[in-house]
Amino acid sequence: MTAQKDTGKDSTESGAMGMEELLALPATVNVVTAGRALGISPNTAYELIRNGEFPVRTLRLGSTLKVPTALLWEALGVKGTQDGRES
Repeated sequence: MTAQKDTGKDSTESGAMGMEELLALPATVNVVTAGRALGISPNTAYELIRNGEFPVRTLRLGSTLKVPTALLWEALGVKGTQDGRES
């Protein structure tokens, strides 16, 4: 059994998204940002979308894919309010 080392990195340094940042997201985000919120790489996010397994419905706007933030919050079990503060 090995002990885990505390790397001293906070969520921002590790690439993970903290609650404050998550609640401050705009109405829609790109796939890379949504993947970061979910804790997955961009490649994994796009692969899940291609396979119809991404946990959030995406919106195709021309050649761009967007993820509705409200649905992302729902998938993560986060309750937000219209002014972006947690309720």
